[in-house]
Amino acid sequence: MPIEIVDHTRFDLQHEPPTAARPITMSGRDLKAAAVLAPHVHSWGQFTYALRGVMRADANHSSWIVPWQRAIWIPAGVVHSVTVLENTHLRPMRVYAGRAPFAGNECKILELSPLLRELLTALEQHERDAAPQREHLLMEMILDEIPRCAVRPVRVPLPADKRLKALCDALIAEPGAGLTLAGWAGQVGASERTLARLFERELGMGFTQWRQQVRLAHAAPLIARGMPLSQVAAELGYASQAAFSAMFKKTFGCSPTSFFGLQQ
Repeated sequence: MPIEIVDHTRFDLQHEPPTAARPITMSGRDLKAAAVLAPHVHSWGQFTYALRGVMRADANHSSWIVPWQRAIWIPAGVVHSVTVLENTHLRPMRVYAGRAPFAGNECKILELSPLLRELLTALEQHERDAAPQREHLLMEMILDEIPRCAVRPVRVPLPADKRLKALCDALIAEPGAGLTLAGWAGQVGASERTLARLFERELGMGFTQWRQQVRLAHAAPLIARGMPLSQVAAELGYASQAAFSAMFKKTFGCSPTSFFGLQQ
């Protein structure tokens, strides 16, 4: 699938930035699978969610998979890029830096609460010139509700070393690949011992743990599309649905069915 580089600067210039008086501005855009927004930075914070589709966001030496029922918070001043994994209808919401719902420069994946969904819909449908006090109240309620949403720890740290990055990029592209660390060593031109040392030094975890993080991150969009858990497990390289569910529960403290609110 050919990659399409999308010019974000033109899009930003076409839309009003947030201000202290109007701390939130919203817009929408459709992006096709394989579209890429090259690394860029904003003077405002960005709360981005999708009405449909799946995207990958890279920032702060980490990668996040963001399916449609999640949102990502990217603080002002943080360089980030976006890769569209499935045709996506994005809702980037710009937040005035002085009204950021979270302190610091850490990105977060959030689960949209039912209330936040309704508030975002109401703000999107609000006519700019009609009842400005209502628009102000909606913005204040949104900024109050965002930090109350559940944070989902699906973060995949990324390395700087070129050899390790080649391995990590390949596994992110194909998380079900069954190669051992020794097998990857032959692919990327580094010994197994060197790669093991790099994983611990640059990513703070071993190869197996990092691969599990990647697989769990990729599970979200697959499950969101309605793929049966047995098929998700097979596609991500697990021996069985039970093995996948056990690893999921170990990481998130609950089963995939509970996490995603699926019907048993």
